[in-house]
Amino acid sequence: MILTELLSAHILSSFVVVAGTITLFQLIAVLQRKLNAIWLQPMLVSILVTIAILLWQDISFESYFSNSWLLNALLEPAVVALGFPLYQHLETITKQWKSIILVLFIGAFIAISTSFIITMLLIGDYTIAVALSLKSVTTPIAIAIAGQLDGNTAITAFAIILAGFFGALVGPPWLKFIKVKSPKAQGLAIGAASHAIGTAIVSNISYEHAAYSSLALIVSAVITALISPFMITFLAGLI
Repeated sequence: MILTELLSAHILSSFVVVAGTITLFQLIAVLQRKLNAIWLQPMLVSILVTIAILLWQDISFESYFSNSWLLNALLEPAVVALGFPLYQHLETITKQWKSIILVLFIGAFIAISTSFIITMLLIGDYTIAVALSLKSVTTPIAIAIAGQLDGNTAITAFAIILAGFFGALVGPPWLKFIKVKSPKAQGLAIGAASHAIGTAIVSNISYEHAAYSSLALIVSAVITALISPFMITFLAGLI
């Protein structure tokens, strides 16, 4: 009897958490569309509001996380769904694969080297420099590399989230401002710089944006995993 009551309470609390989180996100999305305010990015604002509510009600993150299991379970199929636009444009992508890989290689090289060098010159902390140099890669790969290179994995995770949200917020308007109008170029730029968060945002623009952003997310992660250990070791020896 007690077990049944506890199970019922857990299911009820899970329903409230999931329904509340989804409702909050949708309300902010509607508000953003009505106000046409770029800073009201639903994913970012809903996270900030959720944190505020948890602090206000003195609810631990562990409790919230355990009760939002359904949303976490939907995360994996949501990531897989990003591959569908990629499949739709696979024929076009295969014709341009050499150019795409070269562009993404150059982008990864610049992102790693500039972040590491600037951080070392301004802060002089190797662990932070490693963490920030991996900010544009998807979280599991970046944290794994940072751990292998003695980087600060906590700062790596924070930098990845920050880069994702910043790219999602500023990326599309900035690309339009500098006259980058091609959906392919916009998708590659956002995917390479802002990984999954940026990809999720530009997916709302068009399937073509989603396809090339997903491609950049995957290829940039592979390129970074291959070259970053050698680059960071080499740069650390120079500075």
